[in-house]
Amino acid sequence: MSSVLDQQSAPPAAAARPAPPPRRTRLLALPEARWALAALVLFLLALPLQLLGGPVWLWGTLFAATYATGGWGPGWEGLKALKDKTLDVDLLMVVAALGAAAIGQVLDGALLIVIFATSGALEAVATARTADSVRGLLDLAPATATRLLPDGSEENVDAQSLAVGDTVLVRPGERVGADGLVIDGTSDVDQATITGEPLPVAKRAGDEVFAGTVNGTGALRVRVERDPSDSVIARIVQMVEEASGTKAPTQLFIEKIEQRYSIGMVVATLAVFGVPLAWGDTLQSALLRAMTFMIVASPCAVVLSTMPPLLSAIANAGRRGVLAKSAVVMERLGQIDLVALDKTGTLTEGTPRVTSIHPLPGTGLDEDDLLTLAAAAEHPSEHPLARAVVEAARERRLPLPHATDFSSLPGEGVTATVAGHTVQVGSPSRLLTGTAPPDKAVTELEITGRTAVAVLRDGTPVGVLGIADRLRPDAAATVTALTELTGRTPVLLTGDNERAARRLAAEVGITDVRAGLLPEDKVAAVKAWETEGRRVLVVGDGVNDAPALAAAHSGIAMGKAGSDLALETADAVVVRDELATIPSIVQLSRTARRLVIQNLAIAGTFITVLVAWDLLGDLPLPLGVAGHEGSTVIVGLNGLRLLREAAWPRLIKEAA
Repeated sequence: MSSVLDQQSAPPAAAARPAPPPRRTRLLALPEARWALAALVLFLLALPLQLLGGPVWLWGTLFAATYATGGWGPGWEGLKALKDKTLDVDLLMVVAALGAAAIGQVLDGALLIVIFATSGALEAVATARTADSVRGLLDLAPATATRLLPDGSEENVDAQSLAVGDTVLVRPGERVGADGLVIDGTSDVDQATITGEPLPVAKRAGDEVFAGTVNGTGALRVRVERDPSDSVIARIVQMVEEASGTKAPTQLFIEKIEQRYSIGMVVATLAVFGVPLAWGDTLQSALLRAMTFMIVASPCAVVLSTMPPLLSAIANAGRRGVLAKSAVVMERLGQIDLVALDKTGTLTEGTPRVTSIHPLPGTGLDEDDLLTLAAAAEHPSEHPLARAVVEAARERRLPLPHATDFSSLPGEGVTATVAGHTVQVGSPSRLLTGTAPPDKAVTELEITGRTAVAVLRDGTPVGVLGIADRLRPDAAATVTALTELTGRTPVLLTGDNERAARRLAAEVGITDVRAGLLPEDKVAAVKAWETEGRRVLVVGDGVNDAPALAAAHSGIAMGKAGSDLALETADAVVVRDELATIPSIVQLSRTARRLVIQNLAIAGTFITVLVAWDLLGDLPLPLGVAGHEGSTVIVGLNGLRLLREAAWPRLIKEAA
């Protein structure tokens, strides 16, 4: 059972040691982003000049600059890939753009350049942000630690230099420097970054502590049990890096298709140019036919087949408070067939609340009287449980008498004088001495997974408070909707205790519960499901969820209380913290994927007809361009349908 001991505020020096925020790469610090922005600006300057009949030398120069700024990077990378006998699709797009320009279609070529330069910049930004988030996780572990020497003296050392067997001193408010065992001292430790537990956990001799967790008000002596490079926090970093570096099967398949299409298009273009020329066609006629083929076979419509539906879905979801980080993410969300949900901060609000008040018979106290006594004694405290008790009194608008002689003891509770009475609030195992009525109330609360808080007045038990993390109001409806979408009830993955996890799971309709899990255990569960062929969606909010979010087919982070690493690692973020939006975004993704398939069929049909016309007949260049651009417009408009308000799936009435 989590300690209900109140903790006094940490000393100012210790309290001022929060982990620094993850470092972020500035957007324009990336060369890909700078070149893409330059190409876009030049294109937007040239476009109106051409359409309005401006000087050819002016808009021509601007378009040429667009080609240069947006195309040199992909072109250079494509040439390097070509040196390794790999034909990159970006190089093909640059060639197609130059081919378009060679036959006078300068605008089409410039637009193609801008599209692919922008895509490359977005990919670079995503890669940089992932690296930043992993580096930010390392900041959770302190840079230095206080090592105790055999003669009893202290020395400040680099935390990475600690060795197994060293003894370190962790003062109040400091972060634990290494994974180890407490050998002396008592305190409450906030280890939400590792286990996801919403409340600080009482630690005393023999208990395990983790690097990066935050000590409460007591001093701890910890014997190092793991090398810093093998700590739980270090393993989290490694797992996130490994998962983020892997490629999904869909991505590998697309890369193979790109290779084959690129090679086929180059070979076909050369054939369209060379064969008629060999049979006596004129150079101009053969070149015109080949360039027309290059235009109509260009995959612009295929590219737009995918992006408008997915980007429109991203924009629609954004208006509802759900941020999908890329078009790939939006596509993959619709493929999931199993959902794994975290408990604290995901299915629950992540904040402890007083759920029940039990005054004992014969004390003359009602619920308000008992809560007033407890809240007055807890008022000077900053402990999460104390805040929950005080908040419950405020919600009932109860006046709190002034408390004096306040004191607290880690692992036990608080003591204060309230209205002339000595009031104790804290752990039943420490404050109660076997009195039947309180013991019965405590047992009933603990059976249901709640934390019991005993209240004593002048040494006599007068009541028990029940405290628990409050379930989100839309949790049950969300579980039902996800079950209908995937055909399988979601699974609960949590670092919390088994009893609390099963109680909450029963309330929302979940039967498969995995409790007491460390981050690596969550990853193992996800990988086991993936091995079975499942496409898993993990929903979580803490650092402890980050490896599972990265390892899963898709990951969604709850944004309100989510850690920086979870928000960066996840594929999507629920910014407004509304759980009910998760089944909606899954359904929206499935709709977007259906439109992608429709668009690919439309684009494929246009390309096939136009290419056949060019090869078997005499396709006029203007008609070829019109057909090519027409197909682009059609698939673009079809995809933009998802921008409409009505396109957002309303699967849960509470979220409507």
